[in-house]
Amino acid sequence: MKPIRFYTIKSSGGLRVEVSNLGAKITKLLVANRQGEVKDIVLGFRSADEWRTQEKYFNAICGRVANRIKGGCFTLDGEEYHLALNNADNSLHGGLEGFNAKLWEVTAQCAHELTLHYRSRDGEEGYPATLDVWVTYTATKDNRLVIHYEAKTDRPTLVALTNHAFFNLAGEASGRIDDHVLQVFADRYTPNDATTCPTGEIKDVAGTPMDFRQPVRLGDRMDDPFFAPAKGIDNNWCPCPADAPKALRHAATLRADGRTMECWTTMPGLQVYSGNFIQQHVGKSGTTYDIRHAVCLEAQMWPDAIHHDNFPSIVLRPGERLDETTEYRFL
Repeated sequence: MKPIRFYTIKSSGGLRVEVSNLGAKITKLLVANRQGEVKDIVLGFRSADEWRTQEKYFNAICGRVANRIKGGCFTLDGEEYHLALNNADNSLHGGLEGFNAKLWEVTAQCAHELTLHYRSRDGEEGYPATLDVWVTYTATKDNRLVIHYEAKTDRPTLVALTNHAFFNLAGEASGRIDDHVLQVFADRYTPNDATTCPTGEIKDVAGTPMDFRQPVRLGDRMDDPFFAPAKGIDNNWCPCPADAPKALRHAATLRADGRTMECWTTMPGLQVYSGNFIQQHVGKSGTTYDIRHAVCLEAQMWPDAIHHDNFPSIVLRPGERLDETTEYRFL
């Protein structure tokens, strides 16, 4: 087995990022607040072995299909495919061993940029086709962490990628994220069924607990009965209309402890997850993590898109190239 390795990129503006070839995970993200205090703002572990055996989605690239596929099956061009059920009756984040569990190959590196590649073979986790995926992390001089996704396939398949970073802007050892303030720039969302899969509807956020168009303290909203099925927030917003031209859009802003992080993306969805099922793991600084010790802003395609014709497509065909970007901007 190839060894797990860690690579550091940094910007002249002070942003410092460590990335592993295991799952293309962000293992450290060092950011200063307004007072100049630098903290690591992503949860994680101390050793390569812990990164392999503990919480598998921390800060990883999830795929082939991030989020959920209802029933763990889909039909593509008349052929039915069956996936592992690893989230009740659904397939989650690519299956039992998605991209988060794979060792990626570093194909390019410089002081401020790192590119990793993974080849997912035909039939892996039940998905058709051989898929090549590249993820590039760039630390810019104006303190943006840019994640660029590319993919190509030799046969029709599904692909929908995200980075599952677990953020705590007060520092990874700071406990609950109740005092984080979140604003989501979306008028619509995709309602969930009892298994946290979309129903296929697209609804207006107005008058619902999903309305984050003005800043909301997370501790004031996470326990709303609306979010009870997922024991907190685990929902998809639609900051980009399904039929809009692709462009980099401001999806959300998160604030805490003198740090402001903006999420910009070309992707049409944003899953906000309030760490509702974080188990008690000893983190990288010796602190024990628990539920709601982090929040994820997962720029993504809409969940279970293969089953809803009114959702943006996640089908990739030969000759096409997936090309998506997400930026986390630190102000």
